[in-house]
Parts: sequence; structure tokens; C-alpha cells
Amino acid sequence: MIGAGGWGTALSVIWARQGHSILLWGRNRSRIEKLQRSREKRAYLPGVNLPTSVGLTSELRACADADLIIFVTPSTALRETAALLREVTINPDAVLLSCIKGIEYGTGKRMSEIVAEMFPKHPIAVLSGPNLAAEVSHELPTATVLACTRPEFAANLQNYLGTPRFRIYTGEELAGIELGGALKNVFAIAAGAGDGLGLGDNSKAALVTRALAEMVRLGTKMGGELRTFYGLSGVGDLIATCFSRHSRNRRAGEQLAQGRSLNEIASSLGTVAEGIPTAKSAYECARKFQVDTPIIDQVYSLLYQQKAPAQAMEELLRRDQKAETT
Repeated sequence: MIGAGGWGTALSVIWARQGHSILLWGRNRSRIEKLQRSREKRAYLPGVNLPTSVGLTSELRACADADLIIFVTPSTALRETAALLREVTINPDAVLLSCIKGIEYGTGKRMSEIVAEMFPKHPIAVLSGPNLAAEVSHELPTATVLACTRPEFAANLQNYLGTPRFRIYTGEELAGIELGGALKNVFAIAAGAGDGLGLGDNSKAALVTRALAEMVRLGTKMGGELRTFYGLSGVGDLIATCFSRHSRNRRAGEQLAQGRSLNEIASSLGTVAEGIPTAKSAYECARKFQVDTPIIDQVYSLLYQQKAPAQAMEELLRRDQKAETT
């Protein structure tokens, strides 16, 4: 498990409870040593203890022999981490699974494309859905979707990693699954900003519905299949992330509307809100593919052009009225 943040830790916990032997890697040696002593990731998952079958390491070479390598780093760290892993020569038969939600800035590449670039001979899989780490770690009922470049491997991973409380569905294509999981974080920032401004439930329902239309417009242009965005990794994840009290991206938007700076928000969250770097990537991709993305554009302006949240919301509301299907 490459990445010892909240999501990587939550997955390690539930899969270790199923009898799997897990090696959890983190870059920061002192934090890994602290976790070895405490067996609890208090900053992300207070009250959740690591089973004894979860080993911990800050040495990538310790992961090289694994049959299944799972990437759960921040999206902005994946390329560097994968490049370092490549230097240690991994198991030639290993399946590589990305559980990261993001789009690389500058290239517009999905996370699985970065992994495939680094490890072209390996099967590449992705997993995404409405999977809040706090709930997953407490084994509250959760569903997710998984797809693989070698379709016959998807069913094997489904059986190997699925649990009665972590239900895995197989998907047919990677692009839509990844794009839904990445773009929803940007929309969650907008939903949180609406919460911070006190705009109410009608407003949020409208925003989430129009966000789905925007996700479909951009996501299909970027290679995703339409029906994927109406599944767990699209609308399912969008709903969870925009409404949940556990959502880092929703909280980031809420705090942004309350006048806090990005540095203050990062400090208070204590972890990455993936929608912040993804907003920059999504904005760039929308320009490249000439797709109308008013919500993404306003989130980008909040984060990178210092636009006031109230002004951004007002500009969304003042847009010309139009048919719902356009």
C-alpha cells in the first residue's frame, strides 16, 4: 500500500481484517515510526487501530516483491513516487491498482495513465466510488467500482478485495471511473462554499445536479463513457462528497467562503483536499477541449484568482437562462 494517509490506512485496516497481509508505506520516516508505536492514525482516523497484520515501512524496496501494489498517494505526488518505485524493480507479475482521485496538471493525464507510463508491462486497475475513509475504516456499508486494463483480472480483484461491508462492482472502462472521482472533488468545493454562505438545500441540490451535467460534458470529451458517470464513481461519489461532513473538499469550500486562506484551510484539514489541485487541472482541460464548465471556472477563480465566494455564486446565478438539457 503506497501511501499512509487516511485512505491508504482505511483500506489497509479493512483488508487486514479479512486476513490479508498488508505492508503500508509512507514517505515520512518519523511519522511511520510514530504509527508503529501507536498503531492509530489519530490525525485522520481517530479510534481506528491498525491490525497486527499491517506492517509499516518508509523503504520502497520493501514493497518490491508484492503481487498487488496499491497507489494511494496524493495525486500531485504520484509521478515522483512511481518513479522512485520503478528504481527498485518490482515483481514483474504484480498488478498495480490506483485508488487516487486526481488529474495531473500540465499533462491532463489520469492517475492510471501515469502508472502505465512508468510500468508499461503491468496490468493497471483503478478503484473509485463514494468511499469516505472514516466510514470505510469503521466498516459502514460501502460500494465502489473497479476496472482493469486486463478485464479478466477485475473479477479476481473483486473477489480478493471485496468484503460484506465493502462491496466492489466491476466496471468496463478506466477513464470514466477516474474522471468522475477526480472532478467531483472540484464540485464539492463549490458545494461547501454554498454551505459557508448559507445558501440552503435547494441551492445545493441544484448545484449538484448541474455539476453532474458539467462532469458528463467534460468527462466524455476526455474519454469517459456516458453511462459510467451515472454510476458509483460519478453521481454516487458526487453526492457523497458534496453532502458529507467527512468530505475534506466540502469542508475546504465551506472554510473558503468563511474567509480562510488556502494555507489556513490546509493546516486545519491536516491532509490534502484533492479538489484544490484538480480544479487547476480541470480548468486547463476544459480550455483544451473547449467545454463549457461554469462551476469549475468559478471554483478555479476562488482558488487561484482570489475571487470572493459571494461574487462567484452571484455570477453563477446571473448566467443566462437556458434549457436544462444543454
